[in-house]
Formats: sequence, structure tokens, C-alpha cells
Amino acid sequence: MLSTYKMGPKGQVVIPKAIRDRLHLKPGDDLVVREEGDEVRIRRVALDRAERRERVARLRGFLRDGTHDLVAELEAEHRAEVEADEREMHERAL
Repeated sequence: MLSTYKMGPKGQVVIPKAIRDRLHLKPGDDLVVREEGDEVRIRRVALDRAERRERVARLRGFLRDGTHDLVAELEAEHRAEVEADEREMHERAL
């Protein structure tokens, strides 16, 4: 289910209760807010040892499956940044 919410005058957005409950978010939790392209990503910071271990366990073997070529991904990201910079410089020159 997708819903639309309005941002408040101070830039605040309410995380819907159903999502807070599913993710076990509670007042005072530390959250990381990150810009990714035209998206804003919010995630809870894993603070306790058990939670950190669980996340690391999920990531074990992540790069061994052969589907991720980090060098190629980094090169593609760098090319995109260079192209965006060149477009911006070209637009400024016009």
C-alpha cells in the first residue's frame, strides 16, 4: 500500500504507525536519513550487539554470489558523476 504524506513546516514527516510497528520503531530511536538520487531513505540505526550481529550475518557471502561486480559498479557511478558534471558545465556556458 502506498500513501502520500505532507511534510510539515519544519521539514517533519510522520512515519505511519503500521510501518513503525512492523519495524519496531519507537520514540527516541536513532535514524539515518540519506539522499539517494531523487529519493530520501530513512533507516533505523542498529544500536545493540544482537542487532548488529544479525545484520552482519545477513551480509555474509553477499559478494560471493557472483552477481555483484563492485569495480564495475563504482566505474559506472564515476562515469555518471563525470557526465553530470560535464552537462552542468555545458549548461552554465550557454
